[in-house]
Amino acid sequence: MAALARVTVRALHHYDEIGLVQPSGRSEAGYRLYDEGDLERLQQVLFYRELGFALDDIGELMASPDFERGTALREQRRLLEEQGERLRAMIEAVDAAIAAHQGGYRMNDQEMFEVFGDFNPREFGAEAEERWGDTVPFKQSRERAKDYRKEDWLRITAEAGAINESFAEALDAGVAATSERAMGLAEDHRQHIVRWFYDCSPELHRNLAEMYIGDDRFAATFEAVRPGLAQYVHDAVVANAAARG
Repeated sequence: MAALARVTVRALHHYDEIGLVQPSGRSEAGYRLYDEGDLERLQQVLFYRELGFALDDIGELMASPDFERGTALREQRRLLEEQGERLRAMIEAVDAAIAAHQGGYRMNDQEMFEVFGDFNPREFGAEAEERWGDTVPFKQSRERAKDYRKEDWLRITAEAGAINESFAEALDAGVAATSERAMGLAEDHRQHIVRWFYDCSPELHRNLAEMYIGDDRFAATFEAVRPGLAQYVHDAVVANAAARG
């Protein structure tokens, strides 16, 4: 079943435990046995997951008396088409970045920050400079970022999004924020900062994590991915920083 659906056995066990996709029976040896209806339900869940729905929301949707598979599939197709349009726009942005790179010219600020959609990091530039302008990390980050082209910002955004999604998947699966898996993701997050912006020590990373829950603007970025994610990332970063001394 796991191989067929291309999910982990652990994910199937978790779906069973929370009542999202439960097997219709069990073998004498205790193995889960899934029938065609179970397969269809799992497929529905995976469609929703691909669209970014949280497991709790998927459970509520599929438990609704009004839920009907055909209607749900049509709605999922519509949402995927919208997602496809956004991806096509992003591909065009990447093509423009490639052309700029090959042509040897820099993107202007407007082009550079188109990749962030409605969020523009420059909005907080003045505040950041006022709070941290004299610090080594701020100066290091500004020095590195000034030469980034649009393709660099696209890559940065994609990497950050992938890390956040991995955090969200761990949260959905009930993985403890203090576990090795969550702390590994926290380290990936720290190394992302080191790679692109400044030398971020575990202690500095822990200080950043306090802003993730203490500043509504930072928290909103994580909460938009998954409710509760800001606190989860904070706890994982704190645990990773403690483990690294």
